[in-house]
Amino acid sequence: MSLGSASLGSAARMFFLLLLLLPSPSLPLSPPAPVRARPAALLTGGCGYIGSHTCVELLSLGVDVVVYDDLSNSKRTSLRVASELAAAACSDPGSSPGELHFRDGDVRDGARLRAVLAEFPAVSSCVHFAGLKAVGESQALPLEYYDVNVAGTLALLGALRQANVKNFVFSSSATVYGDPDALPISESAPLRATNPYGRTKLFVEEILRDAHAADPGFWNVLVLRYFNPIGAHPSGELGEDPAGVPNNLMPFVAQVCVGRRGKLAVFGDDYATPDGTGVRDYIHVVDLARGHAKALEKLASDRVGCEAVNLGTGKGYSVLDLVRGMEAATGRPVPYEIAGRRPGDIAECYASAGKAEEMLGWRAEKGLREMCEDTWRWQESHPNGFEEEEIEIS
Repeated sequence: MSLGSASLGSAARMFFLLLLLLPSPSLPLSPPAPVRARPAALLTGGCGYIGSHTCVELLSLGVDVVVYDDLSNSKRTSLRVASELAAAACSDPGSSPGELHFRDGDVRDGARLRAVLAEFPAVSSCVHFAGLKAVGESQALPLEYYDVNVAGTLALLGALRQANVKNFVFSSSATVYGDPDALPISESAPLRATNPYGRTKLFVEEILRDAHAADPGFWNVLVLRYFNPIGAHPSGELGEDPAGVPNNLMPFVAQVCVGRRGKLAVFGDDYATPDGTGVRDYIHVVDLARGHAKALEKLASDRVGCEAVNLGTGKGYSVLDLVRGMEAATGRPVPYEIAGRRPGDIAECYASAGKAEEMLGWRAEKGLREMCEDTWRWQESHPNGFEEEEIEIS
C-alpha cells in the first residue's frame, strides 16, 4: 500500500473517532458526561454471527467494543478471532485497533447491564443484537420469544437511559413486513409480521418509536431491518456457527456440503417464483457489519430521531439459486429433497436499498458467488465450527 493510501486510512479512522467523541447535536451539555478517553460501543449478543463480524469492523476503526453475551448460541472463540482479524486490518503505520472487552450476562438482567455500563463509562452507543431468532421455533415457544426479545430490550433500554447512552442501533428484521404488497420492499411498506419472531421485532420497533416520541431530546435510534445475512469473513476464520441443528438455510446447506447433515429439505417448490422455491434478499455478513459501522457513524454525527433503514442488496435469489451457488463453490452436488411449505413462510422478499445509501452512505458490495465461496472457505476449514477454548479477554 502506498504511503498516501496508508495516510488516508489513518485519517478516516481518526475522523470516525472524533465523530463518536462529539456530543450529539442539540443535546444539553450539562451536567457534563464522564470524560471518555475514546469511543466505546456496547454490543449485546456480540459473540454471535453478525455481532462478531461487526466487532471486526468497529475494532478496525479504532472503536473500543464491550461485548455482552450469555453465550447461549455462540462461543467466545469468535471474539478472539475478531480481535486478530481487526489487528491484521490495522497494519498501516499509525493505526491501531480498538480494545475488546467481554462481560457475560442475560439481556433481561437489568442489574447486570447497569453494572457493566458503570464499569465502562466510555460507552456512548449500543448495538442490540441479542435475542432469539428462529421463525419456526418462535411458533412453538412464543412466550420465550416475547420474554427474551421484548422484555430483554426493555431491560436494556432502562439501563442505557440510566447510563446516559443515547445512540441505539436495533437489529430488526425484514420479517416485520410480512407478506409484502409490492416488491422491492421500501421502509414505508405496511408492517404486519406473520409469526411470533417477527412480531417481537415489530413490537420492539414500536417501543423505540414510542420512547423517542416521549423523549426526543434523548433517544437517537436507527432500526436496521436485515434481510437474509449469509457468508463469512473472507479469511475463512470467522463464520456462522449455530448451536445444534441450524435454523437458517445457508448454515444448513454448508453442513450438508461438509458431511455433517445428510441432505437439505427445501420447504415448498410451488411458490409463484421462477423455480417455485422461496426468494429472499441474501446479503453478505461483511456488508451487513459495515452497515452497522455506518449506522453508528451517522448517530454520532447527527440527530436522526428514530428511523428504520433496510439493509439488503435489492436483489432476490431463490433457494435453488443458493444451492447451485454452493455447488459451484464446492465443486460437488448438494443433495436435497422437496418438502411441504412451512407455516408463516412467504414467496418473495427483497429490499429497496436506496435509503441506506442516501442516509448512511452504505450499499452492499458482495454478490452471491462471494457469499457462497466465503461460506465454504469457513465451513471447509472449520467443519465442526469453533472449537471450545479458554479465551482471556479483559
